[in-house]
Amino acid sequence: MTKIWEVAVAGEIFADHIFSGFDRWPAPGEEHFTDHYLREAGGGAAITACTLGHLGREVALFGVMGEQDDWLRQRLTEFNVGRDGLRLGAMATAVSVSISTREDRSFLTWPGANRDLALYLREEETQLRLSDARHVHLAMPIDRDLALELFPKLRAAGCTISLDTGHRAEWLEDERNWRTCGEVDFFLPNQHEAEIVTGMQGAEQLLTSLQAKGIANVVLKLGRAGAHALLDGKCYSAAALPVDAVDTTGAGDAFDAGLIDALLDHALPPEMLERACLCGSLSTRRAGALNALPNREELKHFHEQLKQC
Repeated sequence: MTKIWEVAVAGEIFADHIFSGFDRWPAPGEEHFTDHYLREAGGGAAITACTLGHLGREVALFGVMGEQDDWLRQRLTEFNVGRDGLRLGAMATAVSVSISTREDRSFLTWPGANRDLALYLREEETQLRLSDARHVHLAMPIDRDLALELFPKLRAAGCTISLDTGHRAEWLEDERNWRTCGEVDFFLPNQHEAEIVTGMQGAEQLLTSLQAKGIANVVLKLGRAGAHALLDGKCYSAAALPVDAVDTTGAGDAFDAGLIDALLDHALPPEMLERACLCGSLSTRRAGALNALPNREELKHFHEQLKQC
């Protein structure tokens, strides 16, 4: 079956406004100034798509954004992301504001055009175009009814599927959605998200508990501790690459891209985890989710170093 894209990534898109360099959170009525500000394309879907595009993959992003945000579309183009799957509308692109002190970060978010994402993905034409990819990555908490409608069409078209819902506690607590997680080829939670589903702690206990809930193929993201996975009944693990992390925003989304990149090369699970951990680690070297994404040569270089250790 001829495919147009190697990967289609569907999910929420944000215009991120990142403020950092504050000693503390402003008290009511106070105004603080900083020289550290960054405007960037954000949202898990955009970051995963940009990582894959930067690695040279043919990738299309499916989402909804405001028609006036030319800078955001240009930013996606800089990372070789296909924009054929974007729906442009009168409502402005969703906005996320991140404010960082030395100890923590806080976020303010307006959903904007993302309110129309589920309706867009329910359109027959959208679903047919998603089927034109070898692999479909859903960076969103997909509605159960939409999953029941979409997944059989993707399977019939020969697509593999991965799912990263992000930190959506209400979605993760809903037992109906656990069936959705069990129906994809790769469910990609971080440790805290897996804890919400299971109520357990510790990587092995989390994987065992997820399997008991019918979620058999899980890749568990553990930050600096790397990753653990349960795939086809076998357990795997990989270490994170030691780096001087500057900004961990989007590291999990870059991790997803590394895993998908290895999947497209028909890599075995150990290499899939290694490549995922490398992409996640390397993405943290500079401020902003996109500014330190590895290209193909960088990824190959660090992978060779890893093999020699």
